[in-house]
Amino acid sequence: MLRLDNINVYYGESHILRNVSFEAEAGQVLCLMGRNGVGKTTTLKAITGLLAPRSGHVCLDGRDVTGDAPDRRVKRGLGYVPQGREILPHLTVRENLRLGFWARPAASNGVTEKDAFEEVFALFPKLTQLLERPGGVLSGGEQQQVAIARALLSKPRILLLDEPTEGIQPNIVDLIEEVIVGLKAKRLFTILLVEQGLQFAARLADAYVIMAKGAVVASGSTSELSEEQVRQHLVV
Repeated sequence: MLRLDNINVYYGESHILRNVSFEAEAGQVLCLMGRNGVGKTTTLKAITGLLAPRSGHVCLDGRDVTGDAPDRRVKRGLGYVPQGREILPHLTVRENLRLGFWARPAASNGVTEKDAFEEVFALFPKLTQLLERPGGVLSGGEQQQVAIARALLSKPRILLLDEPTEGIQPNIVDLIEEVIVGLKAKRLFTILLVEQGLQFAARLADAYVIMAKGAVVASGSTSELSEEQVRQHLVV
């Protein structure tokens, strides 16, 4: 479903990602882990096309999309919730959500906006009360609900979540966990989750990839994540 082959990314002459390779299977929740600054967000940006790798390949459904623009990757089923949420502050919640709906692949155009919105309202009921409010006046937790709902409205086959619980109040963290658990149970798409909260990630993910200094240093089933790996790569 999603495969990275020897991805190398540079910022100027600084070598940030070093031969990063891993694969996320269809319907799997894969957690990308590691300390701050090891290249997790850069990896997501390489997957989305926001950063161009100097070498290596990004493949979606067996197709090499390394040269595709970000909007083409969205049309191929890539949804992205960036760190910091990045909803458009001057647009209303309804308008932010519509951006996700309009990004849907052409094959899913038979679904009406109303029906698509009802699907995400079932996951995030609070949004029905916020539709006409500008995104910039919402709390962090409310903005995160909008950001995830907007990505889901694009009908993703692969959903990238970059630290979705960062700076969020505990009740919204619980809600986000509940939503991810529900999505995982349906196995409708792959989820690549970047998460610092080890327990949160362990509860949700089927498998993990650990990064250090821009490279993949360990991977496997979350049930096999060892205390030694946690001490070496994940404890700040």
